[in-house]
Amino acid sequence: MRKISLVMLGAALGATTVLVGAQTHFYFSGTANAAVSDTYKNLNLFGDVFEKIRSDYVEKPNEQKLIEAAVSGMLTSLDPHSSYMDAKSFRDMQVQTRGEFGGLGIEVTQEDGLVKVVTPIDETPAARAGIMSGDIISAIDGESVQGMTLNQAVDKMRGAVNTQVKLTILRGASRDSQEVAITRAVIQIRSVRFRQEGDDVGYIRITQFNEQTYDGVKTAISKFNADVPGDKFKGYILDLRNNPGGLLDQSIAVSNAFLSHGEIVSTRGRNADETQRYNARPGDLSKGKPLIVLINGGSASASEIVAGALQDHKRATIVGTRSFGKGSVQTIIPLGQANGALRLTTARYYTPSGRSIQAKGIDPDIQILQDVPDELKGKDDTKGEASLKGHLKNGEEEKSGSQAYVPPDPKNDKQLKAALDMLRGTYTKAQASEPAKAAERTVK
Repeated sequence: MRKISLVMLGAALGATTVLVGAQTHFYFSGTANAAVSDTYKNLNLFGDVFEKIRSDYVEKPNEQKLIEAAVSGMLTSLDPHSSYMDAKSFRDMQVQTRGEFGGLGIEVTQEDGLVKVVTPIDETPAARAGIMSGDIISAIDGESVQGMTLNQAVDKMRGAVNTQVKLTILRGASRDSQEVAITRAVIQIRSVRFRQEGDDVGYIRITQFNEQTYDGVKTAISKFNADVPGDKFKGYILDLRNNPGGLLDQSIAVSNAFLSHGEIVSTRGRNADETQRYNARPGDLSKGKPLIVLINGGSASASEIVAGALQDHKRATIVGTRSFGKGSVQTIIPLGQANGALRLTTARYYTPSGRSIQAKGIDPDIQILQDVPDELKGKDDTKGEASLKGHLKNGEEEKSGSQAYVPPDPKNDKQLKAALDMLRGTYTKAQASEPAKAAERTVK
């Protein structure tokens, strides 16, 4: 069976990912046979319950929906990122991976039965309507999301282009409620945007990792090389703030654009023989120019792979606030024609020095907090992976999320200003909010 591996934050109106994985084989020892026997007894229990519902429920149930609900419940009980996709959701995911789809333009996950915004995607209806990272969606068009699966809530937010959907949003610790009307549109994801800062710095913003991302970064670097004389060019700023993740192979390719050797990331499953290591190939497109990477509480998954690799190799200075801490890999397993697919957590990923980011995140080398408007204070932080119910545990020192606010006007962006000053040699330590305590890392 073909399986597709992904590094992604959650179900999305946003981004997903592809990589071919290996087939799994099962071998049972004598002691395992008893466990298998118990498993089949439990499956008989499921069959008995199913038959009782079919025969005795007050109304005739939809048997297909019963099976799908049972499969969905089994997967969602594992962790926040495993789920069942019906045939329609699977098709939608494949469209999203290509970078164009219909909807609102938000990446979402589920928390305590409600839908939580991971991040709005730049230049989409959701972003223009003021939806923020950490917002809780409690109702869609007046219907509570309690009792809906994440896929059902996502489907309800989708609809015909130019039609309106009304979201009930809970924001901040006090859960202030407000209704936001958003007009659906065709979402065309430009995963990479770039611009020249002054006449000496190249700024590259990655909103998510889809099939277009590496080509976009390559184009940006080529443009800067052509437009700015080498002796005048100070370096690059790679902005990964509020980037929820995406394709594993694209995060590896983007890391390789700034590295010429060494490990980028490894993924490790339940069994030792499932470990895979991904190494950089010769050819640093950036030609070793100084690099600053910006992250915050909305930077997750594939973003953390890039930041972690560049930090461990001491290739970049990481600036901002602690990242989300989503350090697991999901595999998409198609279930055959018209049966949809499983999204199953199959591995954790590790940075080159052997760090697991799961429920801990990437700590910046230099922590800089933004000045948050009074009306948003207390509402601008993400709780991070460690706050998600049922998340994969990672020892005793799990860490919560951090600030995820980015000022809409670059003139007010303290993190961006600090990055520019660092590249130009005018940065002072007084600009940092607090010293970020980064452990010594040795790349293996």
